[in-house]
Amino acid sequence: MWTHAPWQGRFVPHRLPPGERLRAYASWCNAVEGNTTFYAIPARGTVETWADQTDPDFRFVLKLPRSITHERRLGDVGAELRSFLHAIEPLGPRAHALWIQLPPAFAPADVGVLAGFLRRLPPSHRYAVEVRHRAFFENESATRLLEKALAGVGAEWIPFDTTALFQTPPTSDMEREAWTKKPRVARRTVALTDRPIVRYIGRDSVDRTVEGWRGWADQVAQWLREGRSPTVFIHTPDNADALLLARRFHDDVRARLPEVEPLPEPMRAPSEPPTLF
Repeated sequence: MWTHAPWQGRFVPHRLPPGERLRAYASWCNAVEGNTTFYAIPARGTVETWADQTDPDFRFVLKLPRSITHERRLGDVGAELRSFLHAIEPLGPRAHALWIQLPPAFAPADVGVLAGFLRRLPPSHRYAVEVRHRAFFENESATRLLEKALAGVGAEWIPFDTTALFQTPPTSDMEREAWTKKPRVARRTVALTDRPIVRYIGRDSVDRTVEGWRGWADQVAQWLREGRSPTVFIHTPDNADALLLARRFHDDVRARLPEVEPLPEPMRAPSEPPTLF
């Protein structure tokens, strides 16, 4: 996500070499979703450049390759998993969690397969699971079944909150596209570990996006009071303003909990300061 085209020249300088693009992003936000690892295992040398561009406390939440989660459905994946873990090793503590995003067809009947897979994973990493089957959000016994499997190995459940997106009909092409691709499930605010992870998607409208996350700002402040260390990713259908919105969410949490440290001043493109208004 750190090379999103609409950010170039607006938030970060144009035509940065590959070895500097993540560094520019990391001046704005202190965590990133590793979506590219879903499509292919990165070269270890590439991952070394990621480590070089970020501080040790920067957080990567890296998605396991789809060959593991979607094609082989967590079965007979030893070789792919070893290759993936070897590739990301240079990140060290920056690999905050390995993200197991499961396909929409992964149902409560498949939880036993997931539990077995999680038990075989090396304890050197933290793991977080995202499910999209509606039964996990609507059926209490399915919810408890998954929570038990995750809690047994100290894994987290990543909620993808799309409730703001689906609250009213879409008003733009990007919102209409998001309606066809994003899961329509109930909001979940339960943390299973001391490192909860939240994915939130709002609307093209800044005001509606901010209004939709107010409950999350309250929840994150409460988690911090409890001694947890949450990670929150802010999306919109086009993600054009995502960097500014992420920092605004951080400020909203600080308004509720002033002892939270502010984010550092970001690297900016050589132009007028970007604004949400």
